[in-house]
Amino acid sequence: MQQVPSDARASRSRRRRTRWGVRKRSTAAAVAVVAVALLAGGLVLLALLETSLTASTESAARQRTQDVIAQLVVDQDIEDAIEYITSTGHAGQYVQLLDASGTVIVGSEPKAVDRPLSGLRPEPGYMLFQRVSSLPNIGNNDDFHVVATGARVGRQHVVVIVATSVQLQADTVFTVAWLMLGAAPLLLAVVAFSVWLLVGRSLRQVEKIRGQVARINAERLDGRVEVPPTKDELEALALTMNTMLERLQASDREQRQFVSDASHELRSPLATLSAGVEIAAADPSGTMWLQLKDDLAGETARMRYLVDDLLTLARTNDAGPTMEDADVDLDDVVDQEVRRLRAISRHSVNADLIPVKIKGDARRLAQVLRNVLDNAERHALSRIRVSLYAAGGGAVVAVDDDGDPIPEADRERVFERFVRLDESRSREGGGSGLGLAIAAGIMAAHDGAIRATETPTGECRFEMTFPLAEPSAPAPVRRAAVARPRA
Repeated sequence: MQQVPSDARASRSRRRRTRWGVRKRSTAAAVAVVAVALLAGGLVLLALLETSLTASTESAARQRTQDVIAQLVVDQDIEDAIEYITSTGHAGQYVQLLDASGTVIVGSEPKAVDRPLSGLRPEPGYMLFQRVSSLPNIGNNDDFHVVATGARVGRQHVVVIVATSVQLQADTVFTVAWLMLGAAPLLLAVVAFSVWLLVGRSLRQVEKIRGQVARINAERLDGRVEVPPTKDELEALALTMNTMLERLQASDREQRQFVSDASHELRSPLATLSAGVEIAAADPSGTMWLQLKDDLAGETARMRYLVDDLLTLARTNDAGPTMEDADVDLDDVVDQEVRRLRAISRHSVNADLIPVKIKGDARRLAQVLRNVLDNAERHALSRIRVSLYAAGGGAVVAVDDDGDPIPEADRERVFERFVRLDESRSREGGGSGLGLAIAAGIMAAHDGAIRATETPTGECRFEMTFPLAEPSAPAPVRRAAVARPRA
């Protein structure tokens, strides 16, 4: 037997799901649920109706025997009982009075006089029940409920038998069943029509939202979905779609700004390199090359550093840089970077450090400190001070310089990419504007924080806060998720 490939079966399954859309599936499910509920409810209703009618018939027959016996006991006269039985008989019910030998004394109808209706012979004070499918002696083939009660009238033992037809109850149950069976399709049709309309109205809103979203592309990310005032899931869906579109637009705007800023930063060294190469190539003596080689080497180094910074920032903004999660002596890392700065700085560089151990990547932490210290070196007037201390359950590194503090309105913006608060500075002296953005990303990867503030004496300060390390076994290299700098 030829086997059907799994991808073909999956394709057919998808086509079936496509043919049976949400509207059809919802309608079919609603009809099926209501049909099952009607069937179960109908069966329960018919069972309860039959039980109730049977109990009512039995109660009526029992009461009939009690009335006859009461008549006998009160009057103590069989003749009066005979007259009562014959005068109170009605259709569908037969009453007999038997003596102790089982002979019929009287019957409510002439047909019920020849033979007893039942073989039940209870003792005085007792009552017996029987269900028979017919009464052949009176020529009736209906189902009957028979009640026999024994009594003593004077010294005579008599038996009162009452046979009540249950055909009326059966006919009632049968009629109700047919009415329910006939009304069920109409009810199911009403349910199907109502669900079809309701789901259709809801899907029209969904289709409207889908159409509006489909018209939004990269050229018009400012489009938004119309929010229906329905106060339900459709309104929540539209609001969610608009929130997503706002995030996409912000991301696109941030990406475009990033490309523009990166291109702008790279244009200057590339232009210098291009002009220098052309000038050197035009001088056959090589003298011009000797004059320009130092400048060209400096521009090449600057462009290399800028590309490295862009790569680091791109990794930070993507899935986070690859971070080691190991014990780090933060005071050793800070001390090493302070020594490096002290060797090249024209300013006074002091440090006040205490031993602190944290979890993280020593190489990345050194990059953060280097970027912050280089920023302080560019803006300090005469001195830089670095402090490492414990506070609030964490470790704090404070880098102070005696330059002007960052204005309060710019203390968050300074960590954005390509931000230079002093636009008049030259690019050579002001850096690329990526160092603090990279530092913020790496700090976030270490579950830490960096902020710009000022000292009590009004000098510029950058504070880096790290959580302290908890004693634990060495952890493997991890991929740290990093918060993206705001654009």
